[in-house]
Amino acid sequence: MSAASVRPAVRAPWPGRLAIGAGVLVAVLLQLLPFYITVTSAMKARSDLSSQWLPRLTGIHWQNFATAIEQGGILRAIGNSAIVTLGATVLVCVLGALAAYPLARRSTLSNRLVLAGVVGLIMIPPLSILVPLYSMMSQWHAINTYWGMILVMTATQLPLAIFLYTAFMRALPVSIEEAASVDGASAVQVLFRVVVPMLTPVTATVVILTSVNVWNDYALSVYLMRSPEMRTIAPATATFFSTTSSDVGAAAAASLLSVLPVLVVYLVLQRYFIKGMVAGSEK
Repeated sequence: MSAASVRPAVRAPWPGRLAIGAGVLVAVLLQLLPFYITVTSAMKARSDLSSQWLPRLTGIHWQNFATAIEQGGILRAIGNSAIVTLGATVLVCVLGALAAYPLARRSTLSNRLVLAGVVGLIMIPPLSILVPLYSMMSQWHAINTYWGMILVMTATQLPLAIFLYTAFMRALPVSIEEAASVDGASAVQVLFRVVVPMLTPVTATVVILTSVNVWNDYALSVYLMRSPEMRTIAPATATFFSTTSSDVGAAAAASLLSVLPVLVVYLVLQRYFIKGMVAGSEK
């Protein structure tokens, strides 16, 4: 690349940068506002009628969290969601990577049609398949079971994973795989010893998107996990809030407890998240 072809970055005028900064700040504040009110509400007792905008720095009412755990069964619901989320996320990553490899490396007409169908499946809302899905799950005796819910969540999240893995693999240089083949590696060895180790960024993205979607799922979980003992975190939190609507502090504490596990996962994997999301456009 010649020096003449390298153009200096053009900076926007300061009014434009100021407007962009102000817009980003407003967007961030709007996103954080519900979480802030939830935190301040969880700190106050039911009898505390002070403003929710003011945080309580002393005398935090920890009983709200105890009420959420004892009466709402939040810890049991977190355990159920953890099992479903972990199982579905592992299956989505494995099946998504295996399905995406031939779609990314063999640009045939049939593979392009398959990928178009996969992208189309992303657009289908889950509730549109609820009736036939519930009927099938009932016939399989899969209602209120971990394996049934894991299979349903895997099926709903797999199209997006295949799309992301395919876009990422297309950006990987084919020459690395060709060099491994010249050295005597089989197709399976090339996939698992050369391609899979390079999938860390997109796998982190798939893990975050899948785990967050499965963890927060309410539309299907409320019908497929109806038993109180098998209820996942979103239906459990909604049920607890409906039964204790007068105790806003306990309901807010339940919401905070429900978001902690997925927040930890995001903080651990966040440095790979953006890289995986934009990798498909860097070819």
